[in-house]
Amino acid sequence: MTPNTILFREAQLTDIPAIQHVRNAVKENVLSDPSKVTDKDCENFLSLRGKGWVCEADNNVIGFSIVDLQDHNIWALFILPEFEKQGIGRHLHDLMLDWYFTHTKHTVWLSTDQGTNAEKFYRKAGWTEVGMFGNREIKFEMTFDEWRLFSQSVGIL
Repeated sequence: MTPNTILFREAQLTDIPAIQHVRNAVKENVLSDPSKVTDKDCENFLSLRGKGWVCEADNNVIGFSIVDLQDHNIWALFILPEFEKQGIGRHLHDLMLDWYFTHTKHTVWLSTDQGTNAEKFYRKAGWTEVGMFGNREIKFEMTFDEWRLFSQSVGIL
């Protein structure tokens, strides 16, 4: 599906219903209990703990990313399935990491299910596997220097 207009912008609290819709529509890394990620959680991550971005297509949120400065992790990066593999996730990823590393040089981490497109995405984006997180997720990290070198090599910075 190719939208007519695409816009990337900072997420606002008014985007939370759309963010929740995207989060619950994914086919990979599905929440076992969607009620455990509340609107209040989203509000805290967007306004107190970090920052988020959304991608709109034809005025509808189709993807989002949120980074947590307190625990130094990627809290979320999700795209509606019909908009995957169009560069949207990569752009949200790059906006998020550029912002994160202008605010701290602390290593950032994330986890994702094994054998998913997300795992492939993070490997291609320069993340380093450092072990397991829980029983089934892979833990990845990105250092400030790794991001700087990787982003320069692909022309982001």
